[in-house]
Amino acid sequence: MLREAIRNFMVKRTISAKLRNQSMNMFSNFDLFKEIRVKAEEQRKQEGRTHDVFYFHKADDPYSHLTIQYIEKLNSSFNINLKPILVGDEDPKAVHEPSLYGIYCLEDAKRIAPFYGVEFSADSYPRKELIDKSNTILSLVEDKHFAEVGKAVSNALWHGHEAILDELGEKYAADEDFVKSKIAAGNQIRSDKGYYFGSAFYYEKELYWGVDRINHLEDRLSELGLKKDSINEPICAPKITAPEILKSDRQVNLTYYPSLNSPYTYVSAKRVREITHDYPVNLITKPVLPMLMRNMTIPPFKAKYIISDAAREGRKYDYPMGSIYSPIGKPARKAYSLFPIIDSLGKGFEYIDDLLYSSFHDGINIGDDDYLKSLIKKLNLDWDTVGKELGKRHWKKVLADNLKDMYAGNCWGVPSFKVTDEDGGNPFYVWGQDRMWLIKEEINKRLG
Repeated sequence: MLREAIRNFMVKRTISAKLRNQSMNMFSNFDLFKEIRVKAEEQRKQEGRTHDVFYFHKADDPYSHLTIQYIEKLNSSFNINLKPILVGDEDPKAVHEPSLYGIYCLEDAKRIAPFYGVEFSADSYPRKELIDKSNTILSLVEDKHFAEVGKAVSNALWHGHEAILDELGEKYAADEDFVKSKIAAGNQIRSDKGYYFGSAFYYEKELYWGVDRINHLEDRLSELGLKKDSINEPICAPKITAPEILKSDRQVNLTYYPSLNSPYTYVSAKRVREITHDYPVNLITKPVLPMLMRNMTIPPFKAKYIISDAAREGRKYDYPMGSIYSPIGKPARKAYSLFPIIDSLGKGFEYIDDLLYSSFHDGINIGDDDYLKSLIKKLNLDWDTVGKELGKRHWKKVLADNLKDMYAGNCWGVPSFKVTDEDGGNPFYVWGQDRMWLIKEEINKRLG
């Protein structure tokens, strides 16, 4: 306990900034990313292993319900050896705000399911009895049948079809100790691969979470020449109906909740800019404190995945990371202290956007006074007016109120978003830079 408390304290201090920056730059580095892939393939060949793709399935995970609908197609589209792994509860260190997490995951999965051609209408999580029956069946299914049986089990579990589970249970019967040992073994494999949730794939030193990241796995397998046909259509992508550009006499409010230390927020900034150009939105920027400054901790294995995955997403959207300088602590506090007055002058988003680019691309300490002065000049604002707020405390209440507003939508991570009608009513909350397409769908539904 003492060791963890010390680590939690130190992670926020200047003394650890150098190490934090080094780690973030290492995990986001594209050259290192490519090198790891090359070496992983060389090692695989030397050891005589097949192209093994691990899939971690958690029966009562809403995202696993979506993902398992696609593993058969993935397996049949590529020359791979798919290895399903049954897992249980997430590593508690990786789950922040667990009460909000459960609510949000279910709602999010339900919302995106139709776009992936999946029927999913559950209003609550399955009963433990049904989960246990599902795990009993899945613990005995051979790998070659897991996709077919797993899909049937998942559909029955989430739609409450106990009779189907009982029928399958007659064929796949296992005692409780065997099931527990199977899940424990799966959890250990998942941990050894550096992951912590269900609904994820692993291939040679790289992780891919859920339907949102199957595209990255597809790309990698295709680059290795493993695709069985020449069709370039992705096997898993949402069927988007919203237009690239939407014109309307009306508009909606789009509230953006960024954090200055979030790599995913950095990736989102360009796309937020694009949506303000292409869609009739009134953008409202409400920054919040980074999680590490909210008395939360991010374990190293999760931090590694977040920064490497965000960098991968950034390259996908042509917004790569460069040199990173984490603003945790004093730099963030100084930068945030200027936000309220800058926002009141109509430049709130532009300010946050520039800060993020400086931190995650240019490797600049955004707490440096000269930098802040130059940024204010770039925004065509007067330093004598803005600079008087530097280091004052008003920003703390502003950010606390922003966080409260974000939590109202069961969102705790960043970037989060809220779409409302012009009058501020009918709020639609969504979390994650990978839900920008869903934001467009929601706006199109309201205005299209």
